[in-house]
Amino acid sequence: MNEQQIILLSILFVLLLMLVWGRYRYDIVALGALFVAALFGLVPQGELFSGFGNPATVTVVIVLIASSGLTKSGAVDFVARFIEPLSSQPYLHIATLTFLAAALSMFMNNVGALALLMPIAIQSTAKAGRSPATVLMPLSFGSILGGLVTMIGTPPNILIANYREEVTGEAFAMFDFSPAGSLIALGGIIFMLLFGWRLVKVRNKASGLEAFEVEEYLFELRVCEETDFLGEKVGELRKLLGKNNIDLISMIRKQQKIPVVHRYQVVELDDLIILQGSHEEVDQFAAQHHLQMLSAENAKQEILHSEGSCASEVVVTANSNLVGRTPSQIRFNRKYDINLLAASRSGTTHRNRLRNMEIRVGDVLLLHGGEDAIADAVVNMECYPLAKRDLAFSKSKKAIPALLSFFIAITAAASGVVPIQLALGIVTIVMAVLNIVPVREFYDAVDWPIVILLGAMIPLGAALETTGTTMMLVDVILKITGNLSPLFVLVILLTVTMTVSDVLNNAATAILMAPIAYNIALALNVNPDTFLMAIAIGASCAFLTPIGHQNNALIMGPGGYKFSDYWRMGLPLEIIIITVAVPALLFFWPL
Repeated sequence: MNEQQIILLSILFVLLLMLVWGRYRYDIVALGALFVAALFGLVPQGELFSGFGNPATVTVVIVLIASSGLTKSGAVDFVARFIEPLSSQPYLHIATLTFLAAALSMFMNNVGALALLMPIAIQSTAKAGRSPATVLMPLSFGSILGGLVTMIGTPPNILIANYREEVTGEAFAMFDFSPAGSLIALGGIIFMLLFGWRLVKVRNKASGLEAFEVEEYLFELRVCEETDFLGEKVGELRKLLGKNNIDLISMIRKQQKIPVVHRYQVVELDDLIILQGSHEEVDQFAAQHHLQMLSAENAKQEILHSEGSCASEVVVTANSNLVGRTPSQIRFNRKYDINLLAASRSGTTHRNRLRNMEIRVGDVLLLHGGEDAIADAVVNMECYPLAKRDLAFSKSKKAIPALLSFFIAITAAASGVVPIQLALGIVTIVMAVLNIVPVREFYDAVDWPIVILLGAMIPLGAALETTGTTMMLVDVILKITGNLSPLFVLVILLTVTMTVSDVLNNAATAILMAPIAYNIALALNVNPDTFLMAIAIGASCAFLTPIGHQNNALIMGPGGYKFSDYWRMGLPLEIIIITVAVPALLFFWPL
């Protein structure tokens, strides 16, 4: 092992530790590793940003934009609206949602497919009196499995196809992943429908607004003649409340609700103020400042059912600017003109000290304000709403051209007429020209942290080969496996890749494992395509933890899941996948 290899392996080891730790976002960590590698001369400065122009990176961007167009056009809403009548039959309901999620994920971003179906799943289960937990985990896993079927279904498939082109001159085609991927997806979904969904831990049957029990921490109080801040500005009242871990949510004056409570408004006699906090702290504040405590039920009615305002649940995504910040730092009322009523994490509502709670991916936030203000805030905060969208007629008219252009592109790419990048690139332009995706929103759906991660990791993956580190690792692995048959080596690589993907981003896993698998196959004198396909499957199958895939993190809050809940269904599912994948790979991609 030479000096360059030692330095590169040290950089990658620290990179993996940082990614697993999760303290800093994966794209920042990957960029840091790239720059350090460049400082040591492991990545030539002329190739420092070559990953951003790589076909795999560009393909991911185009797929995300095209997926956004399918969603915005309402092309899949027509199918989704038929799901709710099936909610009274648990098995049929879960089966329909899971198969639909898998089908959508074949041709669009699986995170987008989940975001589209999750509100429907939550509201339909609530209507049937069941917990969303029964359906959200199968829904998430189904969307991940569906991505295995096509090249554009998941970033690892795109990366593996691109790597094959680099080393052989020919990429995997659009549906080369389909024979094995379809069997694996079908086997996984059948397992979830027969046994898996029964293994899901259900903690709370309540869902929606009822799960927050807002009457327990919202209180209505009346300003009296003795109230010591009578005549003071609302800004001073907010500071006073903040010192007592209480928030001002709304004010009512002369039976008229004040839509926006500005800091310069003056507190007047008989004003009704709605406060958020623990019963003990609000009761103590009322006694100290001579306020009259009214019914908590009144506060609930004023907040949830008053005219001109509404309450809405949203789930925090990995790209949200709320992640890692507290409500006191964000200042929802001042920045977004809305109130944060409550937050839920893994099904547990945070009522006390809400101002100081650090928001995480998968948290469910209960927001209150005007409908337009909430709609704008959800977009600006990059969160997903947990309420069904109303499909406007103007959008529904765009569904047919969106579907038609996408179908033509997929057909052209599958038949080899044009490369997939060019076909989908033309689709995105068509969607912009037809205003299916407005020009001002053209790049909104792009998951830029993933793009940065790919752009940073691809040169690091290339450095593995240029420094000879890949061959050194291959030699070590072959010495460890000894005289084992290529079949056992294939199973080991598939299992290791799946395990790594459970704690590491799937794209990073594919980039690191593909060169190793390819060169092991060459050393064993067997078909490299079999090994590359195994890496594509393993990198995409992350079911043991909520951090392995963004979909798993997004369902954590709405489903009330804890970290340890995922392995209950995820572990047997991964065993099923290995059991189905190995013979499928040997049949369709013989060694």
